[in-house]
Amino acid sequence: MFACRWRSSLFCIRAPLVRPTTSNRQYYNINNDEQWRATTILSIRRNNKIIMIGDGQVSRGSCIVKPNARKVRKLDKGRVLTGFAGSTADAVTILERLEAKLEEFPGQLRRACVAVAQDWRTNRAYQKLEAVMIVADHRETYLLSGTGDVLEPPEHGILAVGSGGDFAASAAIALLETDWDAERIARKAMTIAADLCVYTNHNFIIELLDTNAENTLPKETSETQPKTTEEEEEKPQLKQNE
Repeated sequence: MFACRWRSSLFCIRAPLVRPTTSNRQYYNINNDEQWRATTILSIRRNNKIIMIGDGQVSRGSCIVKPNARKVRKLDKGRVLTGFAGSTADAVTILERLEAKLEEFPGQLRRACVAVAQDWRTNRAYQKLEAVMIVADHRETYLLSGTGDVLEPPEHGILAVGSGGDFAASAAIALLETDWDAERIARKAMTIAADLCVYTNHNFIIELLDTNAENTLPKETSETQPKTTEEEEEKPQLKQNE
């Protein structure tokens, strides 16, 4: 309540005392500063190659918990690259869901990503998962988030997420004007990000996909199919001649 009194011919109002309640006590909670922060993930598509690179640092508040975490992986028998930022347990849960969708829709990365984003957005079991990831195959690259986003990269083919993602993406875009290959650009951009971001270290993990190698696979399979049919056709002809 307000308390009023006269003092030195001035009318004064004593403001009420604000006590911590359940609604504003969270401001004083020290655990708010201990959020898990990790990482920088960078994806570059250049000259028929896809590079996915990430650092290995996991931080909690001002402490480094782990310096060599593996946050860049391969799925679908090495045909899909993934890199995640955020809670490791949440990201692994989404990766398992993505792998199941890739088995359900083989060779259809876009359809699998949309299905995962729908489950992530609408399924109560996945709504509280806190992670962001980049997914790429030999044709497409997408960014997935818990808000239902399935985003493609701009024309330059660069995507980055995590605490140092802006630094890495800016450096990589600038280095596209050079004649460097994708791996060299990725390493230099991540080095710049690690020098600027305190939640990113220099323990880099790189995964590579070659689109030329993927494009040659269907040709090999198509060449082997006619050979089997010709051999089957020759067998009845030999029987007729006998």
